[in-house]
Amino acid sequence: MQRAFGVGGVSSKQRDGVTHLATLYQEGCAKIRLPNTHSPALEAVLINTAGGLTGGDVMRWSADLAPNGRMVLTTQACERIYRSIGGPARVETRLSVAENAHLDWLPQETILFAASQLDRKIEIDLANGSSLTAVEAILLGRDAMGEAALDARLRDNWRIRRNGRLIHAEATRLDGTLTERNGLSLLAGKRAFATILHVAPDAEQCHAQLARIRTILPQDGRIAASANGERLVIRALSQTGLALRRLIVPILAELSGAGSLPRLWHL
Repeated sequence: MQRAFGVGGVSSKQRDGVTHLATLYQEGCAKIRLPNTHSPALEAVLINTAGGLTGGDVMRWSADLAPNGRMVLTTQACERIYRSIGGPARVETRLSVAENAHLDWLPQETILFAASQLDRKIEIDLANGSSLTAVEAILLGRDAMGEAALDARLRDNWRIRRNGRLIHAEATRLDGTLTERNGLSLLAGKRAFATILHVAPDAEQCHAQLARIRTILPQDGRIAASANGERLVIRALSQTGLALRRLIVPILAELSGAGSLPRLWHL
């Protein structure tokens, strides 16, 4: 059967304190657009022209940020993972951040439909003095259609390194069991969840960010933040995608190196 395949990548260069495009590569259903902004950061919008992914489809994204640069990577819309009749869809992301640069990895939510399968890998390499803000949000089914996608499957692996040293690793696995969905230490009956990771240049700056973030966390929301060394990790759960976005948008705006979120993130 016909399968979707896409490869897209960008690299940057610095000139007069502004980050500019150095190279752009796109193949297959992967497209990249560069909107005009009033920020010194380079913003790139990643687009899957296939309209979604299913079993056997492959997407590969990459970015290489120059020293002292600022880059924002986002997506045109939510990525949709449809029912699979043979194996998972695969999404692989490799990002490199040079010295004293900051990268915002801000894709919009991924929607898992019934009987979908997704295998996703994210690898990020940071240099001395660089920083990162990354988010991944998952929606289990569509709110408006009352879908729960109980049989959706997810494998999600993150590996973050600084100068080759592993500083953050996590693996998320959903196998479509009621224990996962309803367990108090797991999804607790919620259908939308997100992880935000912020890596600061050093531990002192990270804990300062944590103090600021705690002042804007809602008291009645299922969301929490913790810091360990140079890493700040925020987890959020919600019943709907809209409620989840309302939880995480103020945090992402605070942590963004560009000072604001891409226009595509605004409701």
